[in-house]
Amino acid sequence: MTIRTLLTATALTCAVALPAAAEFALDARYIDADGDMIADIPTDPAQLVDPDTLIFAYTPVEDPAVYAEAWADFITHMESVTGKKVQFFPINSNAAQIEAMRAGRLHISGFNTGSNPLAVACAGFRPFAMMAAADGSFGYEMEFITYPGSGIEKVEDIKGRTMAFTAETSNSGFKAPSALLASTYNMVAGTDFTPAFSGAHDNSILGVANKDYDAAAIANSVMSRMIERDVIKPEQVVSIYKSDTFPTTGYGVAHNLTPELQDKIRDGFFSFDWAGSSLEAEFSKSGESQFIPITFKDNWTVVRDIDAAMGVSYTCQ
Repeated sequence: MTIRTLLTATALTCAVALPAAAEFALDARYIDADGDMIADIPTDPAQLVDPDTLIFAYTPVEDPAVYAEAWADFITHMESVTGKKVQFFPINSNAAQIEAMRAGRLHISGFNTGSNPLAVACAGFRPFAMMAAADGSFGYEMEFITYPGSGIEKVEDIKGRTMAFTAETSNSGFKAPSALLASTYNMVAGTDFTPAFSGAHDNSILGVANKDYDAAAIANSVMSRMIERDVIKPEQVVSIYKSDTFPTTGYGVAHNLTPELQDKIRDGFFSFDWAGSSLEAEFSKSGESQFIPITFKDNWTVVRDIDAAMGVSYTCQ
């Protein structure tokens, strides 16, 4: 079943089971005069910020220390381009990441696929880049995984077992698999299987590999990197479902940085030389080797459609 077919089927299911979806809109504190679906840069100089130290965060992962090292060369490059100190900030949840940017404590960030719309709507996030392969291809697939000998050989076998998700804001870790299970397999969390929330794809993958969870919905790009780092062995997990391709982590900035600083940060992404870098050493494991330009309006359409089918609200707390 394709994602488009899945969304059509899910919309019918969710029309009864879930509240009506809110149309995507930015929080009242932000303005979108040009219709590109992201917050405009403030025109009032008093609302702009130009911090001496820029805080950068990558999407929540099981071991932030690994990614602090992976981003080290990129951060050095960004310091050179912007003329500012750049500090890596380890994040332990999507909610904390969004709140940090909304509160002005986070300036540059990579928000995962599913949390991008909420970050854009509630935190004034302005995404403009995504990792891609050398040929320009990008994205990842959602997979359902289990461990050998679990007794789960197909999706229907998850019934009555424990299924791990990451966080409710995650596309591949919760929203897309929930839609698929409900619409295609008529399986509802809490009724047909026991849901568990691990907090991160790494945690879900490790949980299945160590037989803490019977199954999990994960982003296969994360699993590829974990296998390459020898965190898990390929033979510890078995894939029973693979989706269409989704966009991956979107990178961007807080809306209220000065226009000049936003331009420098953008240049820092697109002028970064991956060859021989710590970033290449980590992300080439899942095929990425460059940053490419993206727009939230175009590249995140399928994710917003999944949100709509599931009745997701962008109301900011």
